[in-house]
Order: sequence, then C-alpha cells, then structure tokens
Amino acid sequence: MTDVRSKGADEKFCESCGSAIKTRAAACPRCGVAQKLEGKSWTAALLFCLLGIVGLCGIQRFYTGSWLIGLLQLLTLGGLGFWQLIDLILIISGAYHDHKGRLLVK
Repeated sequence: MTDVRSKGADEKFCESCGSAIKTRAAACPRCGVAQKLEGKSWTAALLFCLLGIVGLCGIQRFYTGSWLIGLLQLLTLGGLGFWQLIDLILIISGAYHDHKGRLLVK
C-alpha cells in the first residue's frame, strides 16, 4: 500500500511522526515533539526598523526578502518616514510577513 500524505496551504509535516500539522504549531498534537519555527526573526526586523536612518532606508525589507519594496524605500528615504512608521506598526502588532508570506518568528 502506498502512503500518500497531503497537507493544506497553512500546514507542514511533523519532523518526527510525519502527520500534517499547522505551520505555526510549536509541537505536534499527535506525538508531542517540538517543531522548529521557520521564518525571519521578529526581534531583528524590529531593531532594523528602529535604527532610524537604517529603518528609513528599508533595511528591514531587505532582511525579510522584499527586495523591490526595500529598494523603493531606499530610493525614497523610506517614503520620508511614512513606510518606516507603517512597518514599525506591522512588526509590533505581529502582522508583518516575509517575502514568502510567513509571519516573523518571536
């Protein structure tokens, strides 16, 4: 018999037992093994955004893989601070995503 496993868009396979679990799950509900969270660091993105001129230049966007938006922020000095404020609010609220759509890992 062939073992066919499937998962949803917001799921991944457990590293231990192979069952489908939520992407953001800290542990597998079936076997209890702790899972590695994937993604960029929330703390690093927040620090990049808070570093004034570095934040104005969009370094947090380069860090999270959003190269085009990072370049636009660099060329416009962060939209004269407007984009930096929006990024800061998104990062603090936990709604900031990397270029693959994953939330930042705290």
